[in-house]
Amino acid sequence: MKIKHIPYKNTGYFSSLMCDYLDQKKELNPFYHRFPNLENFKEQIAEKGANFTQEQRNVLVASLHNQYSKTTSSNQTKANISLLKDATTFTVVTGHQLNLFTGPLYFLYKIISTINLTNQLKKEYPKFNFVPVYWMATEDHDFEEINYFNFKGKKIQWNSNATGGVGRFDTEGLQAVFEAFSSDIGGGTIANELKSLFEDAYLKHANLTDATRFLANSLFTAYGLVIIDGDDVALKKMQVPYVKDDLFHNTAFKKVGETIENLSAVSSEYKIQVNPREINYFYLIDGIRERIVAKDNYFHVLNTTISFSKVEILKELDEFPERFSPNVVTRPLFQEVILPNLCYIGGGGELAYWLELKSYFESQKVAFPMLLLRNSALIIAEKQAHKLEKLNISIQDLFLKQNSLVNKKIREISNIDIDFSEQKEHLVEQFKSLYVLAEQTDKSFLGAVKAQEVKQIKGLEALESRLLQAQKRKLKDQVVRMTEIQNELFPNKSLQERNQNFSEHYLEFGSNLIPQLIKHLKPLDDNFLILEL
Repeated sequence: MKIKHIPYKNTGYFSSLMCDYLDQKKELNPFYHRFPNLENFKEQIAEKGANFTQEQRNVLVASLHNQYSKTTSSNQTKANISLLKDATTFTVVTGHQLNLFTGPLYFLYKIISTINLTNQLKKEYPKFNFVPVYWMATEDHDFEEINYFNFKGKKIQWNSNATGGVGRFDTEGLQAVFEAFSSDIGGGTIANELKSLFEDAYLKHANLTDATRFLANSLFTAYGLVIIDGDDVALKKMQVPYVKDDLFHNTAFKKVGETIENLSAVSSEYKIQVNPREINYFYLIDGIRERIVAKDNYFHVLNTTISFSKVEILKELDEFPERFSPNVVTRPLFQEVILPNLCYIGGGGELAYWLELKSYFESQKVAFPMLLLRNSALIIAEKQAHKLEKLNISIQDLFLKQNSLVNKKIREISNIDIDFSEQKEHLVEQFKSLYVLAEQTDKSFLGAVKAQEVKQIKGLEALESRLLQAQKRKLKDQVVRMTEIQNELFPNKSLQERNQNFSEHYLEFGSNLIPQLIKHLKPLDDNFLILEL
């Protein structure tokens, strides 16, 4: 086992916003509450404790008991649910879509980061209890984002004509997916274990919510993970005052809009992740999840014939709160209203939109959680590690763009020094005297001198490139091996965790995969992890 680290900003795969956040750039201070380090959790615990009532705890625990009524959970999970009634118990939350068979590998990293942080907090603050929570995004309707997973470079996809919130989707059609996966994965003890897991999750449960709960519960049964579904009548009742505010006062639209302007003023490089709407809720019933819009003193549900007057929509909200589904701007608020939460753990894109929300939370008098970037890792198998060693490719080399990697290594292994830096510097020095001569004789020639300098430097660069390409052809075998190993570890020229499914690595490491990740992922370590398992 070898463990290495590389700063996130040195990977080339993380936004300038996330790198600046991790560096605690002072200009970003107004956009978050407390930076996630152990010391800061003391004040966060005190604030959330004062901000979360016993009544909220009772509703939460009752809803969880109801949601788990058909699930066989571990004693530790049952204990954690019961602990949530106690005023000294708090949560750490991550959220994820209901991706088929977990989707990309980072699903595991999110949940493991959450579990490990609760364990670390318990050691630091033993008088309190900390529960890891996975929030299932059951109300999302972006089916095309979740209906597949990649296995050994092949897209295994579920086709369905269902519409509305994906958690309510019938699992019909997943038999064909199971057969395709079974064919690709083949036989053997571990392969059969994965096939059974897929079958038990998706072919023995009626909807995608229950299937995903079973799957996540099976993978993390030993760690006390609590899985929550926000599509719940009792929980939705707690968001009613905030829905009313959004419908009639558009506070989120105003506050988040102001924050976006302020964030953009810090740096033009920051990509705005989400933009608020005047109304930030959908209308959700079976088969339908459509935006609510206000027009001519009525509230209309887009792409339907459903509409409400002001009196009617208030009546609908009070009688059927479960029909009002938050969008990406208001869902975080809903989460923090129903959970005694201290910290949200997410990817870079998620934290980017959370950084837009602090002033909105303040306007609603809801405690803003700490924001922690989930762990990221690159898993390297023993055979791959040997290949890298043989090719003398370092971890830093691996994260180079492929063309830069090949050029760098070709220069290193070639017996010809194909680097014209010295010649280009010499050329620049020569042209300095020509600029002086033009200045003394006729300044109108300065442009001509500059054009000639640019032309000759470009000529040298072109010659350097041609010689390098020729050397690549001579060293074709080494180039092929370098690109092959990088493509294995960075499929589609992106991070492994964003493409591969956990099943590929489970085939390699078996039931030891998750315990090893639990052992080595450190949620408060601001570095990208490289694991040679």
